Amino acid sequence: MGGRLSNSGVCALVNGKQVAVFRLDDDSLYALDNRDPFSRANVLARGIVGDVKGERVVASPVYKHHFSLASGACVEDPAVQLKVYPVRVEGHTVWVGNGS
Repeated sequence: MGGRLSNSGVCALVNGKQVAVFRLDDDSLYALDNRDPFSRANVLARGIVGDVKGERVVASPVYKHHFSLASGACVEDPAVQLKVYPVRVEGHTVWVGNGS
């Protein structure tokens, strides 16, 4: 993820699907679907990273729903869940897996 931006996301194409990849201040990485299920727009990589009750989340830039970076669960509607992907760094390359 070029440069040293943190607490920000980028969109990556993984097996034909848009995935939002986030790097936080502590260099931890998270990856989840980029598609906001409420607005149906591919925008989550542009969302704001924060914390809700100790849970690291990204807020959709459209309707402001919060999604857990670790589980993909929507804070405001637990019935809605995004797919999460395993992510790791090897050298200067970020690898994103198939997800669950």
